[in-house]
Amino acid sequence: MLVVEDEARLAAALRRGLQAEGFAVDVAADGQDGLEMARHGGYDAMILDVMLPRLSGYRVVRQLRAERHWLPVLMLSAKDGEYDQADGLDCGADDYLTKPFSYVVLLARLRALLRRGAQARPVVLAFGDVELDPAERRVLVGGAEVTLTTREFALLEYLMRRPGQVVSKTELLDHVWDAALDTAPNAVEVYVGYLRRKIGRDRLETVRGAGYRLAVVEPGTPVG
Repeated sequence: MLVVEDEARLAAALRRGLQAEGFAVDVAADGQDGLEMARHGGYDAMILDVMLPRLSGYRVVRQLRAERHWLPVLMLSAKDGEYDQADGLDCGADDYLTKPFSYVVLLARLRALLRRGAQARPVVLAFGDVELDPAERRVLVGGAEVTLTTREFALLEYLMRRPGQVVSKTELLDHVWDAALDTAPNAVEVYVGYLRRKIGRDRLETVRGAGYRLAVVEPGTPVG
């Protein structure tokens, strides 16, 4: 286990507690050292503070994911706002725990991370020549940036998290639209049309009677 924490007392307490649970523990006191150790240490998981000297926890985990390093990361922070937590998860952390925290809960969450293992979970989603960055709200199609509305972005993100799968209108309504609103099913068709005009018709297929799926197109296929 790697602990990256600059508060010496908390780092020592985490080391003692984790060692008592049978983990071998290394500690880094700043983000740059933590990044280097995470790259080369062969750890099963990492506990990562957000506010660190030299390199923030956000930048550490984002760099690891950019290098396709899938070490499970539990982020710790005194920043308890919902947007702070969303930023940590969007940067590539697997879980986020706010300080002060229950040690029992921390152990339970670590066990959950270890059960899932180091599975590939890139920060930037890619399918064919389409790339989507949830944290930066950015979409590239064929290397060119495309501007999407909030709803169009959510629709594309949901489809990209199910690459090659057929997704029904009902599923899209349930997950992309507000469940509390009585949204007509043809809203999906309308926004699929909007999205096709921006990313290219051939990149979003209709599967008759079943729903929609993303498709890989030939290089050079135009957008819109």
